[in-house]
Amino acid sequence: MARTGPNNSGLRVLVWLGVILAVLTAVLAGGTLAGQASWAPKLALDLEGGTQMILAPKVEGGSDINEEQLNQAVAIIRQRVDGSGVAEAEISTQSGRNVVVSLPGTPTKETRDLIQASADMNFRPVLLNGDGAAVPTEALTPEDQLPKPTAKPANGSDINWITAEVYRKFETLDCNNPGPESPEASDPTKPLVTCEPATETTPAIKYILGPVEVKGSNIVTSSFQLQQGAQGAVTNDWAVNIQFDDEGTAKFKEVTERLNQFYVAAGGETGTDPKAQFAIVLDDQVISAPRSLAVITDGRPQITGGFTEQTAKVLSDQLRFGALPISFEIQSDQQISATLGGEQLRMGLLAGIIGLLLVVVYSLFQYRALGFVTIASLVVAGSLTYLAIAILGWTENYRLSLAGVAGLIVAIGQTADSFIVYFERIRDELREGRGLVSAVENGWKRAKRTVLASKAVNLLAALVLYFVAVGNVRGFAFTLGLTAIADLIVVFMFTHPTLQLLARTKFFGEGHPLSGLDPKRLGAVPLYRGAGRLRTPEAKPGVVRAKNTGAAGEAERRMTIAERRLAEQQEQLTGSSKSAAKENK
Repeated sequence: MARTGPNNSGLRVLVWLGVILAVLTAVLAGGTLAGQASWAPKLALDLEGGTQMILAPKVEGGSDINEEQLNQAVAIIRQRVDGSGVAEAEISTQSGRNVVVSLPGTPTKETRDLIQASADMNFRPVLLNGDGAAVPTEALTPEDQLPKPTAKPANGSDINWITAEVYRKFETLDCNNPGPESPEASDPTKPLVTCEPATETTPAIKYILGPVEVKGSNIVTSSFQLQQGAQGAVTNDWAVNIQFDDEGTAKFKEVTERLNQFYVAAGGETGTDPKAQFAIVLDDQVISAPRSLAVITDGRPQITGGFTEQTAKVLSDQLRFGALPISFEIQSDQQISATLGGEQLRMGLLAGIIGLLLVVVYSLFQYRALGFVTIASLVVAGSLTYLAIAILGWTENYRLSLAGVAGLIVAIGQTADSFIVYFERIRDELREGRGLVSAVENGWKRAKRTVLASKAVNLLAALVLYFVAVGNVRGFAFTLGLTAIADLIVVFMFTHPTLQLLARTKFFGEGHPLSGLDPKRLGAVPLYRGAGRLRTPEAKPGVVRAKNTGAAGEAERRMTIAERRLAEQQEQLTGSSKSAAKENK
């Protein structure tokens, strides 16, 4: 039969831990070889420096911005930055007027555009579209052939919105070489001639759009996901989901009823009538212009059509964070150096090394050879945490700040505390007279409840701090929670299995004086064996046991109330037996 038991189980758990470490290392190595990741964690603004932009907010109509609007601007810009994947950014106000955005490293063009874009988002029906290039002068439509409206527009899709002036602007607009943007926002009640900029896969397109019919402020939220097919199976095509509020739902239903009529009249999927499209406009530029394939009655449209994961995420972020009724003028955009610099980082790391050395010295002094299990556990916990931070830096753009480093330093003591709780439970079992194998299993049953309760408190504190705080404090909370999870993994998958294996070795199992688990040094309580007999060390004739006095005193001090009562009962039983023996004589 195959051998089973704690020894075999402990070895199996250690193998699984090795597999986890190997997989994490392989993932990071693969990202590094592909040029997308790095073995070193990404650093935050306070350690690496970055880009600082000063934005001057302007309220529509030219009125002065109030404190509530400024706070709203800061909150939504912070959402935009966090939603774009940039970590440890600093967003604050300056002189009660401006918004200062400081980003670590060099932000991507998408992130920069997302921050700078005004919040004038709306939905307009498409009246006409065409190639993004300007029409050559010799090919311009003659004046007498330009559109002449014959009636007042009946709805947003009525071509009577297209006047001679609007059409001429459409012809001369060059979306491949756009000129300077207009400092004023367009009139939402009038048609708009604008562009959809070119991307890596699509050329620029220009549009004539009808007046605004649904505002961006009617969007509750947006998300992106892989599209589901007709049978419910997930495809490889990405889609963007929108959810409107009640007002937006009613308006969007009315619009899609009209647009869908154009879609059906044009032949459905094979049709090309631009009036079946509605344009999503941000800062007077089209960011997407999908066709209405159905009447949307629940206010939850889905946009599909050639998205990649990245482009779907960008559009989702623009929809979700584009409803700020304030535009921004960039006053300055400059690179800034690290506010703390390498010297402060070195001092922080030095403090961590000193703390780690003190933990090592204490562990070796208090637990002797058992202290090496603590050291090995800390190394494994550190490896897990380091790999997690490096991988998160690659996949989620997480950046390590000095506050995060402080969280890692604090975690050293909290991690070592878990091992100490476990070791002391084992020692308590040995003092009660149990063998080491039994002491390890019984001590684990008692210790893991304490460890789980302790880490639950740490995680709860980290979660609360993360969600109520902003800026660098969130970095501290994140590393604190991450190390608590790593601590649990190490205690359950390394420390306990390792002790299960060591308990069956001669050095630890027989209680070598240097093992840290010597029952004599711990002052083990004599174990009652029944029939009035106690298992006590037998002394040689003429030898005084003075050397055990200190251990016995230590054992007495560590005894619980129940253990003292048991010892007193055993002492009374022994005294009664001796008295009875004397009377019989």
